[in-house]
Amino acid sequence: MKTRRILMSVAGVLVGGMFAGLFQFIAFGVDPFQCFVNGAHAMIPISFGTLYVILNALLLTFALIADRHYIGLATLINMFLLGYVVEFTYKTLCGLIPAPSMALRVVLVPVALLGLSAMGSLYITADLGVSTYDAVALIISETWHKMRFRYCRILTDVICVLLGSVLFLLSGKTFQELTAIAGVGTILTAFCMGPVIEWCNEHISRPLLGK
Repeated sequence: MKTRRILMSVAGVLVGGMFAGLFQFIAFGVDPFQCFVNGAHAMIPISFGTLYVILNALLLTFALIADRHYIGLATLINMFLLGYVVEFTYKTLCGLIPAPSMALRVVLVPVALLGLSAMGSLYITADLGVSTYDAVALIISETWHKMRFRYCRILTDVICVLLGSVLFLLSGKTFQELTAIAGVGTILTAFCMGPVIEWCNEHISRPLLGK
């Protein structure tokens, strides 16, 4: 059981990073947290991977104060590796397919959304820590007992999209450039990822774990 939990945690985080990189590649917007990171990256002149570590460290501080239960193996992998996995995946895809067609990009939107949600469900269910960002919605859900995780996740996702968009525009970028990080894919993810994660928990991750 312990080995299965570890495998679910590691696969969930690293493969999830690849799907986040895919979101960036198809340019219909990235997932909400990546939208926030991209907005901050437009303002702060350091590498995306390094900035990702810094922002996660800030969220880690919140999680340590609010509920240390959510800090574990997956948290550490998420903090120190995920940003680089996203960056590597994006650059690799750009090298392989420099000019993806509109049809391919449209097809890849639900693939990226479902992949991100399924991988998030894997490491959340494995219960060996979660990403510092996931911890925020989970902690809110436990604090506000009447508010299900899906709604807490929608709340945090929408806030991330708004903050990321504002920072991106303040950096001097145009609204047209903004659609690359806050587009249709971002909106779909913000409102669908929480419910899809809950569905994956029940129908995929918990049965896989043997619950």
